[in-house]
Amino acid sequence: MAHTITRDIAYRHADTRMLGCLLAGARAGDAVGARPGILLVHDAFGLTADLVALAERYAALGYTVFAADVWGERFQPTTGEQIGRLIGSMAGDRDEWMSRIRAAHLAAAAQPEVDAARIAVVGYCVGGSSALEYVRTGGDVAGAVSIHGGLDLVAGDWSAATSTASVLLCTGAADPMAAPRHWQPIKAGLTDAGIDWEFDLYSGAQHAFTNPKADALGMPGAAYDARSAARAWARTVSFLGELFAEAPKSSSTGA
Repeated sequence: MAHTITRDIAYRHADTRMLGCLLAGARAGDAVGARPGILLVHDAFGLTADLVALAERYAALGYTVFAADVWGERFQPTTGEQIGRLIGSMAGDRDEWMSRIRAAHLAAAAQPEVDAARIAVVGYCVGGSSALEYVRTGGDVAGAVSIHGGLDLVAGDWSAATSTASVLLCTGAADPMAAPRHWQPIKAGLTDAGIDWEFDLYSGAQHAFTNPKADALGMPGAAYDARSAARAWARTVSFLGELFAEAPKSSSTGA
């Protein structure tokens, strides 16, 4: 019977202790060898139970997933003030922000279930911003997926970007945090850096469109969109399979 290996992994950046979570599918009694890895970066709400459930879906495809803890100590903000302060602190100190992503990347690469040479970073909302920023600043990953990322947070200088990475952006056309004025410079930067990229723009979809709880957030410009969520999931699965030259299992449900 198949099961999922799950374990918490503590790691650090400077004085901040992070508590990530590794997940990998296995059959009973079988050892899990090094597999392509997914560095999964959470949204503004931190490494929640919902994010772990999402990591389980990726692990079920045959990947080893390392869910990062960017805020540290598994902190899960519950108010707009807390979220604004956290995101503002990262956008205001990009070296700190990317150092936290790199710390998670190194922790993931050190796990025996992960093929350190085949890691993709996948992020949602601010996690999607993190994935793009990591590639933009030279993060050594095979690829990156930004799903309804806050594209307004991505800086403009792609001169140090990881040109060997492939990038997928799945974005809502009605997302105020990813308007044309935000994504057009990103497309230009990716092209100028020689990066292989794909940009999927979903009509009518707003921010956080994969999150069934988005409608309850009371945040203008954020709403769940089941059809766009299913499309983004299907394309992400396909993209990762292409990236790692594998054929992962299919799934028809939205993220």
